[in-house]
Amino acid sequence: MLTKLELFQAFVAPAIFISAAGLFVLSINTRLMGMVSRLRLFRREKHLAAIAGKKQEALALQSQIDSIELRADKIKNAFFYMLLGTIGVMLTCLLLGLGLYATEALVFAVILFVMSVFSMIVGMGFYISEVAIALNSVKEEEKLYDLIDSVDFSDEAP
Repeated sequence: MLTKLELFQAFVAPAIFISAAGLFVLSINTRLMGMVSRLRLFRREKHLAAIAGKKQEALALQSQIDSIELRADKIKNAFFYMLLGTIGVMLTCLLLGLGLYATEALVFAVILFVMSVFSMIVGMGFYISEVAIALNSVKEEEKLYDLIDSVDFSDEAP
């Protein structure tokens, strides 16, 4: 049976994880919203290019759309696993509280805490992999604009 002091000490680690996860979720959400905005812009530009008969430009924009969708998928996974880990840490706190009355709850609390931390690590792995390819996306975008600038649209039909 846990004393009140031991219970308070047991709550500290999950509380720190909840705070840290909240900051990561905020950061992940900001990145995701930026990607969604870019996707909307590129899809609109692609649509306008396709209507204007600028096939090369539309293909180049599709390449950017594909790249951003890949990154957005990684961020979505990071978001999911971080939230899953946060929920697990909150449930760990609940089980620790129940541990005052049922010592069996403490075993489940430890198992759930380890699983939650593992979930957060997986989420961070997705986040790191997205950040690693983010600069490649910028370099691809630069090539896109160089390609668009080099294409002569004067001989295409209006």
